[in-house]
Amino acid sequence: MASASKLFIVEHLDPELGPWSTLEYLAIARESHDAGVRFCLSSLPESLQVTTELQNLPDFAVERRSVETIYSEDKSRVCLLDPGATVELSVEDGDTFDVFLFGGILGDDPPRDRTSELRKLGFEGRRLGPKQMTTDTAVRVTRTVVQGKVPLDEIDFVDDPEIKIDEHESSEMPFRYIRGPDGQPVMPEGMIELIKKDSEKSVDDLF
Repeated sequence: MASASKLFIVEHLDPELGPWSTLEYLAIARESHDAGVRFCLSSLPESLQVTTELQNLPDFAVERRSVETIYSEDKSRVCLLDPGATVELSVEDGDTFDVFLFGGILGDDPPRDRTSELRKLGFEGRRLGPKQMTTDTAVRVTRTVVQGKVPLDEIDFVDDPEIKIDEHESSEMPFRYIRGPDGQPVMPEGMIELIKKDSEKSVDDLF
């Protein structure tokens, strides 16, 4: 299948849409457009509205329906990125599936296995390794594997990076990230500032 046909869906499983999730979704939308793939946020309640900036990004769509409804007739083309799956995502999966489904928020610490809600629906699952990732990282890694054709075990990761808050304090992020060209973890634009701003809160509060 051509990469242009790929669709990345985040099933929004949180009752709110906080600043952390908003920054992640903006990053996913921008990177998806740049990569020539589409990004959809599904199961978003009518009570939740995305920012104007996100809504206006090309190749991004809001879907109020759940993936269970959208793919009720045929789940075979959908791959669920599932920390509980027994098979790792492979380059070949890019030829098998054209829809890649993520349960937001993947980045709970400790993991709460919210993806289990999607697992029960019968989607075929693939794992992205043993470490917990933020949602934007999970999408980025999946796109790297299925579109960029880079095997999962060849991606350069950084685990549990420390973010320097000031000269006396730092905050450890308990997730796996892709290592960028500068050696630093790849994070959404504005995320470092958000972490510093909310350093007095727990990571879970940022979502």
